[in-house]
Amino acid sequence: MLKPAALALGAGMLAMPAAAEVIRFEPTGPAQPAFEGRAFGEAGRYERLAARATIALDPTDPRNAVIADIALAPRNAQGRVEAVAEVVVLRPAEPFRGNGTLLVEVPNRGRELAGQLYNEGPANGLMNGTNPGNGFLMRQGLTLVWVGWQADIPPGEGRGAGLRLEAPVVPGITGASREEFLFDHMTSPVTVPLTYPAAGEQGATLTVRGRFEDARQTPAGLSFRFLDPSRIEITRPAGFDAGALYEFTYTAKDPRVQGMAFAAMRDVAAFLLRERGAGNPLAANGRVSVDRAVLHGVSQSGRFVRDFLYLGFNEDERGRQVYDAMLPHIPGTRRTFTNARFAQPGRNPTPHGDRLYPADQFPFTYATTQDHLTGARDGLLQRCRVSGTCPRIMQTDSEYEFWGARAALLVTDTRGNHVELPPEVRAYAMTGHPHFSAGDAVASRLDRCALPVNPLHAGAPMRALLVAMEEWMREGVQPPATRYPMRAQGTLVPAEGLYAGLPLLGYRGAYGPAQLVDNSVMPPVVRGEYTVLLPRADADGNAIGGVRNVMLEVPRATYTGWNPRAEGFAPGALCYNTGAVVPFAATRAEREAAGDPRPSIEERYASPEAYVTAVRAAAERLAAERLMLAEDVEAAVTAAREDRLARLKR
Repeated sequence: MLKPAALALGAGMLAMPAAAEVIRFEPTGPAQPAFEGRAFGEAGRYERLAARATIALDPTDPRNAVIADIALAPRNAQGRVEAVAEVVVLRPAEPFRGNGTLLVEVPNRGRELAGQLYNEGPANGLMNGTNPGNGFLMRQGLTLVWVGWQADIPPGEGRGAGLRLEAPVVPGITGASREEFLFDHMTSPVTVPLTYPAAGEQGATLTVRGRFEDARQTPAGLSFRFLDPSRIEITRPAGFDAGALYEFTYTAKDPRVQGMAFAAMRDVAAFLLRERGAGNPLAANGRVSVDRAVLHGVSQSGRFVRDFLYLGFNEDERGRQVYDAMLPHIPGTRRTFTNARFAQPGRNPTPHGDRLYPADQFPFTYATTQDHLTGARDGLLQRCRVSGTCPRIMQTDSEYEFWGARAALLVTDTRGNHVELPPEVRAYAMTGHPHFSAGDAVASRLDRCALPVNPLHAGAPMRALLVAMEEWMREGVQPPATRYPMRAQGTLVPAEGLYAGLPLLGYRGAYGPAQLVDNSVMPPVVRGEYTVLLPRADADGNAIGGVRNVMLEVPRATYTGWNPRAEGFAPGALCYNTGAVVPFAATRAEREAAGDPRPSIEERYASPEAYVTAVRAAAERLAAERLMLAEDVEAAVTAAREDRLARLKR
C-alpha cells in the first residue's frame, strides 16, 4: 500500500468556502458493498456509489468563457448554465483507511479502463464494483471516481457502463457537419447514426475513397437516404473494399455545449476534494478523506486530459489548482474534438481514418515551441503557467502511438528537431506495445490486419509508474527519468529504411502523418505537413528506445507497434490501434528454410532454464530502475517458467 496521506487539514483550507460550482450532488441510491465485501489490505472493504452532479457555470467568468457556445446556452434563474454529469465513486468503506489520493479516471466512451490496465480485470469491473481483478488499485488505498463527460452517449447505454454528460442544447443554431465511416465489412446497405440531427436533406452529400490519399468519388451505385433526421442508409458501390472511407456532409442542428465536459471534470473533483458538508460522499465530521487528486485517462480519455490541461481547466472558478498530477495514457500528441460547435469527441485520428477532424492540431507537446507552418508559438502548459496551476505529469504511450498518433512530436518540434520536456513532465514509451490490450490477451488474428495482433499488456510498467507518481506527488521523490525514443539519442529516425533487413515483416513505410488541417472549409483541407519520426529498431525488428519490458529484453518474437492492413481492407495503410507479433523460428534449420535472418530460439537460449534466468535478470534490472514492482518480477519469472511469458499461444 502506498504511504498514507496526512489527513489533517490546515487552518487556511478550513476557512475556504465550499465549491459552489456543483450545486447538487444527488446519489441515485445508497452506497453498495463492492466486490462482494472483499477486503484489500490496509484499505479494507470498498463501497460503490452512483450519483448525478449538477454543475452551474458563470458564462462570463474567463475560466469558463473558453467553452464554445456557452454564451449562447440557456441559463437558470441565477444566470448560470447548467449541465448534469453521471458520477461513480468507488471508496474505502471506512474512508480514512484509504491513502488520501483521489484518482479520477476520465471514462473512455463512457467506459472504465483503469481496471483492465492496472488490475488486469474485465471491462467496467471496477466501475460496476463487480470484479477487482488483481486488486492493485484498491490495495494502494486509492479512492476512484468516474465522471461522465460525453454528451453524445445515448441515455441508458449499458447502464453503469456508459456514463454521460447531459449538456444543454443551443437553440436555433444550424451549421455544416461531417461524418466519416470506416466499416471494415462489406454489408450493403448499411444504416448509420448521425451525431447531430439534420436540419433538412437539402445539400447533403456522400463520397467514397479507397484510401485517405485518394480523391473523393461519387461513383455509380453509391447512394444514401434519410431514414429520419438522425439516421441515414448508405448503399455501397462496387469496386471498393471493406476498408473504404465514406464521408457524409450535411446541415446539422441542435449543437450541444459539449465543452462543458471540461468544467464537469474540474468542478466535480474540486467538490470532492474540498466540500466538507454532508453532500460530499468523501466527507465526514468536517473532514475530507482525500487531499490530493490525479487525473487519469486512457486513449480517447488520455487525449481529453491533454485538452483539459491545455484549455486551462486545472484552475477552478476560485483560482485554485484542482489536480496535483495528471497521467494521460496512450494519447500520443492528439487532443480531442470536444470544445467546438458540432463537436464529435469520439473521433479518433488514425493512420487511415478520421484524419481531418481537429483532434491533433498544434501545439503537440508540453514545452512552448513554434509551428513552422503558421508561425504560432504555444505549448500545453501555457495557460497553467500563467495561473500557477501546472500539475506533475507522466505521459505514457505505446509504440503504436508513434505510428498512429504522431507521438514523436512530444519530443520534437514541428520540423523534427529535439525538444526537452519541462521539468514537471516525464514521458515513457512502452516499447513494442500495441495501443491497448487486455491482461489475458494472446496473439490472435484480425481479418483487417495482415499480421497476428500484438498482445503485450502494459500493466506491469504502469503499476510501477503509478507508485512512482504517488511518491513524486506526495514526497517530492523524483520519478524515473523520461524513457522515450529521442532524436538526440539516435532512437527516433525517419521512416526510410526502417526494417530494411527484415522483408518478412512487410513494412512499406506507412505511418500516420501530422498535418495542418484547415477546418474553416467543408470538407476540410490539408494545408501542410509536419515532420514525424519513428522508433529505431534493432536487428530483430524490436524498437530500441523507451521502456523495454522482459519480452523485448529477452525476446522470443518481434513485437511492433504497427500492423499492415490486409488485402480487402485498404492494403498499404496500417491497422488502427494494433501492433504485430512475428515469432522467432524454434530452430536454426527452421529459420534457414524460411530465410529468416533473426536467430532462432535454440540459438538464443541454451535451455529453458537459461531463458528463465535471463528473464529474471531483465526483470530485476527493471525493478532496480523503478519500472517494475517486485510482485511483477516474480510473476514474470513464473510465466517464463510455465512458458506463458511470450503470450504467443492461442
